[in-house]
Amino acid sequence: QPQLVESGGGLVQPGGSLNLSCTASVLTLDFYAIAWFRQAPGKEREGVLCFSYSDDETFYAASVKGRFTISADKAKNTVYLQMKNLKPEDTAVYYCAAPPRADCPRRLGHWAKTFEYSYWGQGTQVTVSS
Repeated sequence: QPQLVESGGGLVQPGGSLNLSCTASVLTLDFYAIAWFRQAPGKEREGVLCFSYSDDETFYAASVKGRFTISADKAKNTVYLQMKNLKPEDTAVYYCAAPPRADCPRRLGHWAKTFEYSYWGQGTQVTVSS
């Protein structure tokens, strides 16, 4: 059974940094892209970024571009979301997800659509507050 497990959430002050991890089992980075989504209370789940190891390509939401970056450790089958200059509006539960494909869904911004993703982690809470 494919599984995605997030870790690294917590409380951070505005302007601070936090790193999240997403470790995949059964799924491998060669054959599955990995995306990060987030969901704030009362809001819809939104795409943060999608990363394709095979294509070496990343799509970012405008709200996080320049502040969030992605890296991967293929040997550990893990991707890392580095978040800098965090803002209170970044507060949300962060989920990693995988589509049934190695590349990020490209058509018309579909990389950020939840229906494109077959596998989901359980989420990790990120709270940005002073």
